[in-house]
Amino acid sequence: MTTEPNPTEQLPGDPERFLRNGRLEGMPRRWRDKLAVTRYLAARAMPVLLEPFTERELTDRLSELAQDPAGLRRAMVDQGLVQRTRDGAEYWRTERTEYDHP
Repeated sequence: MTTEPNPTEQLPGDPERFLRNGRLEGMPRRWRDKLAVTRYLAARAMPVLLEPFTERELTDRLSELAQDPAGLRRAMVDQGLVQRTRDGAEYWRTERTEYDHP
């Protein structure tokens, strides 16, 4: 006998399992979990590809989603999800993720 999966259960790879009340309190230790969380939060904070944000605007958006918005912003840049101007004044998301709405 098989049972139907419960749609409210979080899947093992679900990045939301690392959030508390919708907010990231600390980056996961495992690399694949870090990637998933960063990709998920990038899609939430910057839903439109190539839409530019000032450093302050992006930090404000990320502070609603994470305890360490600067660290999260840095992770997004390091992973190639987000690019920035040479002086760091403007940021934009360049990569579509599996967490984007179609």
